[in-house]
Amino acid sequence: MPTAFSFYATTAKGMEELVAAELREFGAAAVTAERAGVAFRGALEVAYRACLWSRVANRILLPLASFAAETPQALYDGVRTIRWWEHLLAHQTLAVDGTTSQSLLTHSHYIALKAKDAIVDQLRDQTGARPSVNVERPDVRVNVHIHRNRAVVSLDLSGDSLHRRGYRQDRGVAPLKENLAAAILLLAEWPRLARLGAPLLDPMCGSGTIPIEAALIAADVAPGHTRTYFGFLGWRGHEPRVWARLQQEAAGREIRDSKHLPRICGYDADARTVRSALANVERAGLHGRVHIERRAWADCAPLPTSITDGVRGLLVTNPPYGERLGDQERLVELYRSIGDTLRRQFPGWTGYVLSGNVDLTRHIGLRAARRHVLFNGAIECRLLAYPISPTPVRDTAGPRWRSSDGRSPGESSRHRVRTTTRGSNA
Repeated sequence: MPTAFSFYATTAKGMEELVAAELREFGAAAVTAERAGVAFRGALEVAYRACLWSRVANRILLPLASFAAETPQALYDGVRTIRWWEHLLAHQTLAVDGTTSQSLLTHSHYIALKAKDAIVDQLRDQTGARPSVNVERPDVRVNVHIHRNRAVVSLDLSGDSLHRRGYRQDRGVAPLKENLAAAILLLAEWPRLARLGAPLLDPMCGSGTIPIEAALIAADVAPGHTRTYFGFLGWRGHEPRVWARLQQEAAGREIRDSKHLPRICGYDADARTVRSALANVERAGLHGRVHIERRAWADCAPLPTSITDGVRGLLVTNPPYGERLGDQERLVELYRSIGDTLRRQFPGWTGYVLSGNVDLTRHIGLRAARRHVLFNGAIECRLLAYPISPTPVRDTAGPRWRSSDGRSPGESSRHRVRTTTRGSNA
């Protein structure tokens, strides 16, 4: 096996620079952000680090071959040129994922089926046996992506989307993906604020995803530490000693004493949701480092802090957006109360509100200093940053955060983040 590989990290559109920054920290070379992904090079250890430590990537792929695939036969023949016996044995399990765009082959399921046939036919011809299919947790997962009639065949080293940390089982009615929550926190500069000791509060925490991801960042916990499955574990090229060393290293970095961490709290008015969030905290191994309780938004108050550099705390939340007319009418009062409570109770704090309903955000009554476009599933959202002062800004036309070039006051080009979640990468 080579000592250096070319890899590809898939991500949501617009989050490429966040992933690229992570990969550089992991020791990757030749890091190149592309649309919905980042190409990079490095030893296998770099890809392992990405699987274990990336907070915002979806998958880590190891490309094996690229070839023209305008017809099913061309796809089949191209897949068969790969030396599959170097990657899996005939008695192992296999799964193939297919995606396509702007190509003559338009059916992703058929693409996956044709590629699977090529793999098992090659191994059967050589050994007389063929691997079986396991779509849930295969020993080896193969990704076939065809764009403009050119196929790229890769091993999926992550095996499953990296946003699935393993701590969340009851996902609630409208869960926030773990890597989206992490991206929000990175954009809100939470790593820096956490080091300074600033507290964090999510007053409508739902299943607890934002507080949990905040605690993982503050305590320097690898987001993949609770996962028991990765796609490389059954791969013939796997290096168990390297992986074991990285796991041991991650365990040694974790800050377990809550005295050395900022206060991280999540509130929710629904008792069942609070129970679910508490269970998720336990599964994440964060007992004592995240506080969850039942509390209505109107009863929220700032957390005490000893921070002295002028930043008192960070409030991050994802309020409901409303899908029916009656919901939106009811939520107008909620969004008004968000602005009123922030201004009355949290002066000096910075608030980040993610909402998929621009009309509702106009009722917050605070002027957003920055904004980022994000996608919560298929819902286009705005992440609005509010430096909170006691002065109301009532403007029914909405927050005036956009300048003539589309940027908010003080917003640099690196803050103009637009993210989507591509189903094929999840």
